[in-house]
Amino acid sequence: MPTIMTHVAMPISAAVALGWRRIPRWALLAGMAAAVAPDLDAIAFKLGIAYGGMSGHRGFTHTLLFALLLGLAGFALAPRWNMRRWAGYAWIALCALSHPLLDMLTNGGAGIALLWPLDHAHRFFAWRPIEVSPISLRRFLSWRGIHVLRSEALTVWAPLMAAALLVWAARHGLGERRGA
Repeated sequence: MPTIMTHVAMPISAAVALGWRRIPRWALLAGMAAAVAPDLDAIAFKLGIAYGGMSGHRGFTHTLLFALLLGLAGFALAPRWNMRRWAGYAWIALCALSHPLLDMLTNGGAGIALLWPLDHAHRFFAWRPIEVSPISLRRFLSWRGIHVLRSEALTVWAPLMAAALLVWAARHGLGERRGA
């Protein structure tokens, strides 16, 4: 799995690209929470639930169904964010969906059953450039953790922020010659 810092990359870069009018600060914070929410299933380790099952880590909370259900929170909260309900729904659902998609790009774990309950197969993408993060804090605070953060910076943060800044610049007309 990518680190919690990298799971928030999609909401942050989308907010940079789209701006505060489209993604108000409270919506951004909710989107960041939705992007990390699937890893709440890590509590399964403490409860003795087997890894890889639908009630364990990378189980139900890493599915499209979970993202779509979590989107209902965005639907309910959208008026508070001065967003249309469908936009709030889509925002939270997409932020939550970004989590399992990033996990499918890692080079470790048991894969993701993204389409459960329609398809029970746990899969990865064919291209898996993200180094899987150690779960223990001791292993994370080591050279291995530094290697993971470097991998995430190069494979997730840099491309997402570059794309976000290009969209932001296009929205603000910074690519056009002034006065022409």
